[in-house]
Amino acid sequence: MIQISAAAQQEIKRIQRTRQKSDSYLRLGVEEGGCSGLYYTLNWEEEIKSTDRVYPQTDFSIIIDEKSLPYLHQLALDYTEDLMGGGFRFKNPQAINPCSCGLSFAIG
Repeated sequence: MIQISAAAQQEIKRIQRTRQKSDSYLRLGVEEGGCSGLYYTLNWEEEIKSTDRVYPQTDFSIIIDEKSLPYLHQLALDYTEDLMGGGFRFKNPQAINPCSCGLSFAIG
């Protein structure tokens, strides 16, 4: 299960409104690369694939492909703003050796 903070939900809804496509889905995924071997991805999609897992929220849905699902188990997605600007923050209890950017990680 994935946890999404209230701040992250607000930001996702804000972005969705600016896109003016209320029927789009936020795809959360993991790709190979980055400083530590894996990195998180966030993209908007118009369609759900048959192998996707869907996590409905109040005003939007998050979709995750089968390949990424094991890496995202128990992930907490947050959104914070600081002096350098705002951004999504990923808190993954499975991650080891996270990069200081917060996007790249390895699994032990």
